[in-house]
Amino acid sequence: MKGKAYGVGVGPGDPELMTLKAVRLIRENEVIAVPGKNARESVAYKIALGAVPEIADKTLVPVYMPMVRDREKLAQEHQRGAKLLEEYLDQGKNVVYLTLGDSTVYCTFSYLQHILEEDGYEVELVSGITSFCAAAARLNISLTEWNEPLHVIPASHKTDQPLDQHGTYVLMKSASRMKEIKELLIASGRQVGCVENCGMENEKIYRSVEEIPDDAGYFSLVIAREKHRSSAY
Repeated sequence: MKGKAYGVGVGPGDPELMTLKAVRLIRENEVIAVPGKNARESVAYKIALGAVPEIADKTLVPVYMPMVRDREKLAQEHQRGAKLLEEYLDQGKNVVYLTLGDSTVYCTFSYLQHILEEDGYEVELVSGITSFCAAAARLNISLTEWNEPLHVIPASHKTDQPLDQHGTYVLMKSASRMKEIKELLIASGRQVGCVENCGMENEKIYRSVEEIPDDAGYFSLVIAREKHRSSAY
């Protein structure tokens, strides 16, 4: 019997935002995979450690996920990571792969999932609280009301399109191009809020474009709403 792979979202940063299911799966399974070269330095691991201290005694498997745009290099690393998980699955052991936020939104595990399923392994995704929902809560705002759509944009890849559609924009992966994104936000005339390191000890909240530093950290998420809203940041 082969083991089963779980892609488990641990939420954005606050251990109290982890789901009961995520906690249970970590407790019930021995093999815990985390993105990064050093498992104990992984942000996802540190979040889980806050809710499930016994994870420190588990078999920790680091899976290197480079932050590069070279598709060939990425494909090689994804293959290597999937094969690493398959070594444990072939032993009949389940593997719980921890991922920040939710396991279905810009999640590195998705690439491993495709390979594992093609190779005949069973995979289950376990949802977690998304970073943009947690950030909206920290800003004390709603993301959408009435008939408003929600636009979730990977901002590191798209900074040349105006924010001119009806509804609310969520700009994820913003930090690497924050200066360009701020120019886009100013031109949009929208209400802007940003949360850096949401739910973590070094969390910072910015309530206008002007407050956001050009060198905001990697885990920075921007929310831009239309100004007709009755409530402000």
